[in-house]
Amino acid sequence: MAIALEPGWLEVLKDEFDKDYMVKLRQFLKEEKDAGHITYPKNSDIFNAFNTTPFDRLKVVILGQDPYHGANQAHGLSFSVQKGITTPPSLKNIYKELLTDIPGFTIPTHGDLTEWAKQGVLLLNATLTVGAGSPGSHQKKGWEQFTDKVIKTISDKKEGIVFILWGSYAQAKAELIDKTKHHIIKSPHPSPFSADRGFFGSKPFSKTNELLINEGKEPINWQSPPTP
Repeated sequence: MAIALEPGWLEVLKDEFDKDYMVKLRQFLKEEKDAGHITYPKNSDIFNAFNTTPFDRLKVVILGQDPYHGANQAHGLSFSVQKGITTPPSLKNIYKELLTDIPGFTIPTHGDLTEWAKQGVLLLNATLTVGAGSPGSHQKKGWEQFTDKVIKTISDKKEGIVFILWGSYAQAKAELIDKTKHHIIKSPHPSPFSADRGFFGSKPFSKTNELLINEGKEPINWQSPPTP
């Protein structure tokens, strides 16, 4: 697995790539490939979140768990799917919440959140790869150690970042974040199984923009452009 990482991220994370857990993770991914198992996303998109959101532009972190495990869905950004792919249920609920939270928001015809990432929203999954049709299949192989380091590094080296933590899995990561320096927004997960328990009406997007403005930062334009 060749690692092409945005220079700012590479500077703060370079020591991780030679550690034992990362060597074992690369070996696991190689064995999966050699065995003919399909892995998502494609290699060039594994670090897409970092390469689309440079370290020096980072303002917001939205934490997911696993990449989507269906064909052509995952492209390295949590909750996002490539254009032309049906919008998944959790993202549909995110759009529904945006509809009531952000005045003038219209639901996009696609599920590609790249424009958020370009504005400084790190769309980070805890696990960066998954086997085709096998949710959770690459958990506990090393990715969580890497992404925990990412969260801790952001906490240590940045100030005033807004962390959006949906659901108990993401919320457990709050222990990695210095709450005296950063902002944490919590609610139930937007999944259809939990969205009615407090995700709807939680207004995470307007709250995020209010916090960013108070930090003297540009708010996020949550409106993804329509498919050309």
